[in-house]
Amino acid sequence: MYQPPHFREDRLDVQHALMRAHPFGMLVTLGSEGLVANPVPFILDASASEKGTLRAHLSRANPQWRDFDAAREALVIFQGADSYITPSWYETKRETGKVVPTWNYAIVQAYGTMKVMDDLEWLTRQTEALTAQHEASQPQPWAASDAPASYIAAHMKGIVGIEIEISRIEGKWKVSQNRPQADIAGVAEGLRATEGEAAQRMADLVETYGMKG
Repeated sequence: MYQPPHFREDRLDVQHALMRAHPFGMLVTLGSEGLVANPVPFILDASASEKGTLRAHLSRANPQWRDFDAAREALVIFQGADSYITPSWYETKRETGKVVPTWNYAIVQAYGTMKVMDDLEWLTRQTEALTAQHEASQPQPWAASDAPASYIAAHMKGIVGIEIEISRIEGKWKVSQNRPQADIAGVAEGLRATEGEAAQRMADLVETYGMKG
């Protein structure tokens, strides 16, 4: 990933926080016919290895778990907040006019060799953990035990697990840090005045990473 120094985010806890907040990652592997990419919800186990271990499952009908180069790293992309940035928000526009639009974003890319986990006990733990994580906010959280056991057993036969021990990880928070303070303040103000949760999340990042004093 292209990494200008002022946009790098190397703190592992910050990278992990984005991955947990945006767990629907893009799994990219190299197959016999080239690159293959599928969006997959991941569970991150930060304690399982130095940089963390990712766990997920795929449909058994999905060829990605069969056709991949196990000797090469897989890539999982976690996309955080992003937003278009109009140059109209910059003080520099009023001073010199020498500005152009851009796009702000936060992203994490995690790499590691992928292993297939075709084991019922492993799959049960993984699916239960994934379900518990995303059902926690529901007033009446769903659990596998709510469905007929025969139905769940049939479902489990239709999936296969994958596990990626992260060998390297990159974070990039491009959130206006390279602009003068007056421009950064203008971006934050403009985003705050924009409707939508995405704009507000980006305003938080601009203020956290860019605003000084």
